[in-house]
Amino acid sequence: MGAEFDRRSEDLGNIVELGHVNTRVPDQYPATLFYVTALGLTRDPYLMTGITNMWVNVGRSQFHLPRGAAQVLAGRVGLVVPDRPALLDRLAAAREPLAGSAFTFREAEGFVEAISPWGNVIRLHAPGPEFGRVTLGMAYVELDVAPGTTEAIAGFYREVLQAPAEPGADGEGRFVRVLAGIDQYLVYRETERPVPPYDGAHVQITLVDFSGPHRRLAERGLITEESDAHQYRFETLVDPRDGRALARFEHEVRSLRHPLYARPLVNRNPFQSNRRFAPGHEEWPWAMAPEA
Repeated sequence: MGAEFDRRSEDLGNIVELGHVNTRVPDQYPATLFYVTALGLTRDPYLMTGITNMWVNVGRSQFHLPRGAAQVLAGRVGLVVPDRPALLDRLAAAREPLAGSAFTFREAEGFVEAISPWGNVIRLHAPGPEFGRVTLGMAYVELDVAPGTTEAIAGFYREVLQAPAEPGADGEGRFVRVLAGIDQYLVYRETERPVPPYDGAHVQITLVDFSGPHRRLAERGLITEESDAHQYRFETLVDPRDGRALARFEHEVRSLRHPLYARPLVNRNPFQSNRRFAPGHEEWPWAMAPEA
């Protein structure tokens, strides 16, 4: 008999991609300084190259940053990035050009926390076993929610979206973690602090079963946009038992037939420069090498 495996460990659930987080920014100049120069990410060279929107690649995922009144996520986005010392150097260099904005950063155990010029919180983690083989990527989107809601939020994702969702608790309180792709999660964390009013930021996910969740959302009157054949949107999470609203956060829901699904993204090597250049090392591989 061969080796025994826990086959459930390979189950993914219905959400197979945490594609992008979308927050509006008033000005591309400080957005470029923060997301590209300081964090070491890459502006997409092919799509949204004008001045009204910018897409920023991070491994297999993106930030979408359309121009407009600033939106601030009621929570934080967790990224995996290589080389913490180099990251800290880039963040320190951004202090002067971003002076007068909300930009700041601090070191903590297990991550570096950087605040965007408009107040969005980005937690930057070093690659490690908890993130699989990822060296560069979007590991989680974590949102603050009202006390006593996480069990029902878990039920919403399980019953309506068919996504594995597990409530838990740690030193920061109660939370629920929703599997949203390979080594990617949506996290909802209970807080006693007032949750800011929802301002329209959104996350994009991709589903295997596209029509089943649409039907269940439509039955509850939760569909907010029928975008096209490949996409729809909803923004209210409800208790599947009684329909009670739990949280608001728009989900842009795509099918596997969406033309942009699994589009290969360009990720530059932020250690390259014109003064310190090594031919053949312009791109950064988002996953570890076989021998890692």
